[in-house]
Amino acid sequence: MLTPEPIRTARLDLLPLRVEHAEEMAEALSDPGLHEFIGGTPYSPTALRARYEVLVAGSPDPALSWCNWVLWLREASRLVGTVQATVTGGDAEIAWVVGTPWQGRGLAREAARGLVDWLGQRHVTTVIAHIHPDHRASESVAAAIGLIPTDQRQDGEVTWRSRLPS
Repeated sequence: MLTPEPIRTARLDLLPLRVEHAEEMAEALSDPGLHEFIGGTPYSPTALRARYEVLVAGSPDPALSWCNWVLWLREASRLVGTVQATVTGGDAEIAWVVGTPWQGRGLAREAARGLVDWLGQRHVTTVIAHIHPDHRASESVAAAIGLIPTDQRQDGEVTWRSRLPS
């Protein structure tokens, strides 16, 4: 069972998710455009708080670790996005999102790289991401952190995969 720990990258502090992050994160992720490829709509602060309560409580399945972080951009002194990993044994499914005002600066790539490095230090051997086939920015992040697209699909998304050095 993995428990999220703080991760520091060049510009970001990846902070383990807390319920108290909900209000600032609801603002950071409020652009409906963020949902173009994943569906749904932005969470209200109240709905995001309820979601974070579930995530922070952890998976009811002891074989699964839910690891969630918020991205603290040190130069702006604010939260700008999230990364997450669902870990089962040596496999981790990861995801990332950066709020619209902070996109295009390489923050998602930096955060995802920090996450994958952290996972590799904890004996995770396979990293997977599911990416909409039209989401070029996420494909770029996945490629930059060493993931390769496969022929597999999940809910219409392409499965990207990487084996980490053991």
